Order: sequence, then structure tokens, then C-alpha cells
Amino acid sequence: MRLISWNVNGLRAVQKKGFIEWLLKESPDVLCLQETKAEEAQLDEGLRHPPGYHSFWCSAEKKGYSGVGLYTKSTPVSVEYGIGKKEFDSEGRTIVADYGAFVLFNIYFPNGSRGNARVPFKMAFYDQFLKKAEALRKKGRHVIVCGDVNTAHAEIDLARPKENQKNTGFLPEERAWVSQFIGKGYADTFRHFCKDAGHYSWWDYKTAARSRDIGWRIDYFFVDRDFLPRVKAAFILKDVMGSDHCPVGIEICD
Repeated sequence: MRLISWNVNGLRAVQKKGFIEWLLKESPDVLCLQETKAEEAQLDEGLRHPPGYHSFWCSAEKKGYSGVGLYTKSTPVSVEYGIGKKEFDSEGRTIVADYGAFVLFNIYFPNGSRGNARVPFKMAFYDQFLKKAEALRKKGRHVIVCGDVNTAHAEIDLARPKENQKNTGFLPEERAWVSQFIGKGYADTFRHFCKDAGHYSWWDYKTAARSRDIGWRIDYFFVDRDFLPRVKAAFILKDVMGSDHCPVGIEICD
């Protein structure tokens, strides 16, 4: 199985940049989208039902904001929306799909916002998500978590760590939460295979950072450590354009 996650920064916008053609050519078994910025009713038939895929959508109450989507070749056993608290779920940030062998979280984690104003909200979201993931693991379930985590975990995960120590996305408390999460028994799949610096998944539009590769790795696939032997590869599709993020993914075996 090939699973890909991509913050598209507006699904209807990326549609105009060849999204459907890319999807059908890449042909992942599962594609998780974040920041779709649309309700399902606003999407045309091509986006709702691309050939060979089932789709599921979770949108924010606020128009044109947040939102996640799931394209999948096989139908999940069940699909849930949200993590169990209205203050978070009203922002359309989470799809939880049960595939039997594992439960997949597709999440657009909050940004700390300008001036770090939403960092408390972000940290509370992190904690609520972790409670839900841990409850599943206590039931013996395997967990895969993907999406835009909006935090670079370590200095190796962004081009300019010193300049960003007081900025959301690289604050000590945000990084400490990722360490805590990993410490609970989850693995950062990309770092399991690659220990090198210089691998990013997001670049700032305003400063044309992508052309200079001044980026951040803030998009992840995590799995519980008992599931890790089934992960055969992890990758970043750096050359895929259309958003300020690029897709990331994993390959898993039975």
C-alpha cells in the first residue's frame, strides 16, 4: 500500500494546476489532503469522484478555511470526523478511517498563528488528539497518523533553526510535544529511513523560499512502533508543485 499526504492549500486552486492528472498518474492507494478550503458541495464531479477512488470530506464551519479530504481505492470499515471536542471539530481538521489492519488519522493540525496567538489552542488540540490515539492503542489497534503537524521537530527539520526559535512551528513547547508523542511509542517514519538534513515539505510563498530551498519539514507520517516493521519506505515528493507544501508518503506491506 502506498499512502500519501498533501496540504494542498486550497483544493480548487490546485485543481487548476493539474491535481487530478497528478493523482491518477501517481495512483496512491490512499491520499490524505489538508487545507482543502472547501465544502464537498463546492467541489465538481471530477474532484468528488476521480476514477478508481472513494472520497470523504470534513469541512470547517467557517467558509474557505481549513478542511481535510480522503481519497481511497478501498472502502474503509468506518470513517469518523473529528477528535471528540466541538471547539476543534468545528474547524474541520480530522478524518479518522478504520482500515481493519490499522486506523488512519488524516489531520490538519492548527497553526500557532501570527504573534503565536493560537499556540494554546494548538497545544490543546495536540493533547486531545493524543488521548484519542492512545485510546485506540489501548484497544490493541495499530495507528497511522499523517498530515500537516505545523511543527518542525528538531533543528535538522528546518533550514534556519536559530532564526525561528521564537516563532510558532519551532517553539520549545511545540517541539517538546512532538518528542512526548514519539516517546509514547510512535515513530517518525521519514526519520526512521533518513537521518540527513536538507529535506523539507513546506516553503514560504512570500519570500520565494522554495526556489532557494529554505524550507521546513512539518508534514509527517507517524506509526506506532509495533507497526513500524510493516513500513518499507518513507519519502518526500519535493518536485510536486501546486502548493506551498509538497506531498509526503509511506509504503507499507501486509
